[in-house]
Amino acid sequence: MQARLEHVNVTVADPDRTAALLATLFGWRIRWAGASIAGGRTVHVGTDDQYLALYAAAGGDGTPRGWKKGLPLNHVALVVDDLAAVEARVTEAGLTPFAHGDYEPGRRFYFFDRDGIEFEVVSYAAAA
Repeated sequence: MQARLEHVNVTVADPDRTAALLATLFGWRIRWAGASIAGGRTVHVGTDDQYLALYAAAGGDGTPRGWKKGLPLNHVALVVDDLAAVEARVTEAGLTPFAHGDYEPGRRFYFFDRDGIEFEVVSYAAAA
């Protein structure tokens, strides 16, 4: 039996704000939102098969925990069909795409969200 990734849980300053951004950028939907079992708030955003769990601790000051890049997470990578369309939405959201790469087997760029989480957006579709 082969395993598949169901979700990744990350700490953010405002789960609702981050979920709204990801829904806009990637066409995702809010799967669930509510009180976290550990206190605080969690929003699940994604598809029927996979999602990001966005968590904020109760009584926090609105900032995520201060992890250094790569400790424990380097980036979250997402595959899209239309790289240019997603990049335009990233820019429209006021975020800055960087580190564009066109190499086998795909094309990609990266951006940081408002919590400093790095996302890689990759397309394996043939360049138009």
